[in-house]
Amino acid sequence: MRLPVFVGWVCAGVLCAQPVTFERIVNSKAEPQNWLTYWGDYGAQRYRDLKQIDTSNVKNLRVEWIFQTGQSGAFETVPLVVDGIMYFTAANGFAYSVDARSGRQLWQFKYPMPDGVKLCCGTVNRGLAILGDLLFMVTPDAHVLALEARTGRLVWNREMASTDQSYGATLAPLVVKDKVIVGVSGGEFGIRGFVDAYNAKSGERAWRFYTVPAKGEPGGETWLADSWKRGGGATWMTGTYDPKLNLLYWGVGNPGPDLFGEVRKGDNLYTAGLVALDADTGKLKWHFQFTPHDTHDWDGCETPMVLDIKWKGRDRKVLAQANRNAFFYLLDRETGEFLMAKSFARQNWATEIDAKGRPVLSRNADPSPEGNRVCPGLAGAANWMPPSYNPETGWFYFPVREQCDVFFSAPPVYVEGKAYWGSMFRGQTEEKEWGLLKALDPLTGETKWDFRYYKAPWAGTMATSGGLIFSGDEDGYFMAFDAKTGKNLWKINTGNRLVTAPITYTVGGRQYVTMPSGSALLTFALP
Repeated sequence: MRLPVFVGWVCAGVLCAQPVTFERIVNSKAEPQNWLTYWGDYGAQRYRDLKQIDTSNVKNLRVEWIFQTGQSGAFETVPLVVDGIMYFTAANGFAYSVDARSGRQLWQFKYPMPDGVKLCCGTVNRGLAILGDLLFMVTPDAHVLALEARTGRLVWNREMASTDQSYGATLAPLVVKDKVIVGVSGGEFGIRGFVDAYNAKSGERAWRFYTVPAKGEPGGETWLADSWKRGGGATWMTGTYDPKLNLLYWGVGNPGPDLFGEVRKGDNLYTAGLVALDADTGKLKWHFQFTPHDTHDWDGCETPMVLDIKWKGRDRKVLAQANRNAFFYLLDRETGEFLMAKSFARQNWATEIDAKGRPVLSRNADPSPEGNRVCPGLAGAANWMPPSYNPETGWFYFPVREQCDVFFSAPPVYVEGKAYWGSMFRGQTEEKEWGLLKALDPLTGETKWDFRYYKAPWAGTMATSGGLIFSGDEDGYFMAFDAKTGKNLWKINTGNRLVTAPITYTVGGRQYVTMPSGSALLTFALP
């Protein structure tokens, strides 16, 4: 297929960014100076071959510039960097462009939120996508926007779904060929989730895949009666992509009603799982469900990392995911075949994962009238925080949450536009939560090293060829670790809890590292 040609240059002062073609994104690892997608690359390995900052000098890292957004709410963006220009979002519908060397603002965009609109999921936003000279973002009220990269001018605006039904959107879009791929939030509000693709130039919708099949469709038999109509299955995190297979890999959230399964008996496909979709048509190629008939809010939206590894003596194209349910999974990404699962955190809900990848449930795993203590808790042993992979060590690096909850069962009542929760949960007040930064061998699930955090973390990781892993904690410390040993080599308190993942890039031969904190974007470099 001949792809449309995007022409023009994005210039700001002496900086001039070339148009970002699909081919550039496919080959983004060959541009370690840039950060062209939410994940940094289509496979979400979040590794950069940059070594100006390394294990010997990272102790000298200092703040180079700070950009204050002034916005309240969690700052979960992951910036893009294109040829010295940085683009990022903030809460409340804001997007920015700055000089990546100095933090000097080039433009600001504010989405005009309609008055009185009902939002399912707050105003958080996780970032932008870019193609040609256009940037793409979603809005809290479930719209998709295209902005002119040079000026921030709005080019087109399309509604995905109505907020009257409690749809929202919080993720960073993913650009594939000439399409913008997006998903929706609102899985706790009785929505029916989907993944959408829009034409990047016109904004017209190209295809839609519903993550909850209707009665009579494949998988529809896994829903009791008409429960599929309110089945949840939000698609609130960015997927990954294999250009050679032309497959999208997208995580699917909890079923509805959340936490209560009696009114939706069955496996409830494709919730708490993963779908592989043809990028051109949205057609389902295969699926895998991590937590059938989920009753603990264990979304399957954690990062589906693309890896090419030698598995049992054979080259395999795999997906690796540290799931919210406390198991690390390897799947064949061509077929969806289950390869391995191994627990990486405390869990008491499954006695094992069987040979086909299905969990064998423990006694007292579901919510009950008297309350059952289940590990991990509702927030999971992993969540949206991105992991990373270092091809030099061959290890998978990710944050781990250690926390349990007590789940009490209670039937829900569905009211359109209202939260559709059954049951309830409470934390273990007598049991302190904690967390880890973990290095794991994806071939075996074996832990190579741990670094213990005082609290359960919400910050992701990044790996570099300088032998470093960057991450952060709930106390606001941004840190660098030795990738081989786990030794903490550098830290700085940013003043706010960290709830996203860092990036690195170069401009003019100088390496920078950027991490959002509070309402500020902090960028570091060597003296």
